[in-house]
Amino acid sequence: MRKHPIAAIATPPGSGGVSIIRVSGQQLVGLAEALLAKPPTTRYAHHFFLNDAQGNRLDEALLIFFKGPASFTGEDVIELHCHGGAHLSQAILNRVLELGNDWGIKQAEAGEFSLRAYLNGKIDLVQAEAIADLINAQSDAAIKGAARSLRGQFSDSVNQLIEEITQLRILVESTLDFPEEEIEFLESSKANERLASILKKLQALVEKTQQGKILRDGIRLALVGPPNVGKSSLLNCLLGEERAIVTPVAGTTRDRIEESITLQGVPVHLVDTAGLRVSADVVEQIGIARTWDAIEDADTIIFMRDLSTTQSGEDGGLEEKVKARANKKAHIIEVFNKLDLVDSQKRQLGISTSEKNTIHISAKTGDGIDALKERILSLAGWQANLAAGVFTARDRHLSAIAEAKESLLKAQAHGLNGNHSLDLFAEELRLSQDALGQITGKLLPDELLGKIFSEFCIGK
Repeated sequence: MRKHPIAAIATPPGSGGVSIIRVSGQQLVGLAEALLAKPPTTRYAHHFFLNDAQGNRLDEALLIFFKGPASFTGEDVIELHCHGGAHLSQAILNRVLELGNDWGIKQAEAGEFSLRAYLNGKIDLVQAEAIADLINAQSDAAIKGAARSLRGQFSDSVNQLIEEITQLRILVESTLDFPEEEIEFLESSKANERLASILKKLQALVEKTQQGKILRDGIRLALVGPPNVGKSSLLNCLLGEERAIVTPVAGTTRDRIEESITLQGVPVHLVDTAGLRVSADVVEQIGIARTWDAIEDADTIIFMRDLSTTQSGEDGGLEEKVKARANKKAHIIEVFNKLDLVDSQKRQLGISTSEKNTIHISAKTGDGIDALKERILSLAGWQANLAAGVFTARDRHLSAIAEAKESLLKAQAHGLNGNHSLDLFAEELRLSQDALGQITGKLLPDELLGKIFSEFCIGK
């Protein structure tokens, strides 16, 4: 970590009522005095006028001084609250950097304020990531999940597991010095029962983090299929507004349209695409190429057909081509639209409504839409009954927990019910402990730490 003081604009780019410039470093009382022309009072909003180097007034502002370690970063922190013009904010930051030459102040890098808070023990890594998740939350449920992580609920669950594994590891390793008594001692201390309890708690954490990742990342859903099957009508139906143009003319949509909704608090990113067909139209060809890109990026694909004109399998192999281009982990839902036109003829068409990933809808009347929404969430793995205590989570959290679980299962295989190799039992406990330690940042390589914080915004 760079030791010199740092400064940055902490509010988003653009114009607004207020902009905040944040400074963090050691011994910044002198800088606060230079700005105010008097000593600062800690945690007090000082009203003052800020001038440029030539003495011309830049702005009327407020200065708040936080004395470290009682600050966000654990260092001295100065916050300047000024008017929110983009050019004005930059001019004030430049003036702060100019005045701060004597203190060696530099422009902050991405995520450097949060990084300093983490390295100074003010927050752990999960809480640092939760700050970013809270700022970027796309639903009320995501806000609550990020707030739980920021309050330390996720970290507490992880730390409790680490503590229980540590205690069991101490027990096993102390037993290794007395090989003639190890089995009897471990039986009397109920080592296997304790390991089983840890595994049960870890599985509960697995379920919560899986839900938390869905809550944080949302679902990227692509509406694809031949022209004129009702993709844009379905987009409008899901949005509850006329976002896409709908006409009887095939190929009306020539470019992808992206919108977002929430289903049971889960963000769903909808992508309406150009109909897939052979076309000589150059513009339509570009739109179709973007459709294939959307297919490759999607978590879930709704492959749509017109129930009034076609049956499953009568698309020239188009659905198979979509499956071949889709991500291997993507879910595909076959949706037959225009149920309102053929309701009385369904049986004659011979199309089963009981297939797991086949749903009949009418984007015009709304029939079947609730069932489609439920299917989307179900395939993504969302479980509404677990939502109450969910905290936001990331891929790296899930990977670390999966690694920890694998090591615990191996430990179980080496324990009293396995081959009685207690040295391997102890080693797998250590590996599990280390994997969980990566989540909160207790055991994390520096290069990975740098990558995590580089994804944050400047000023965060």
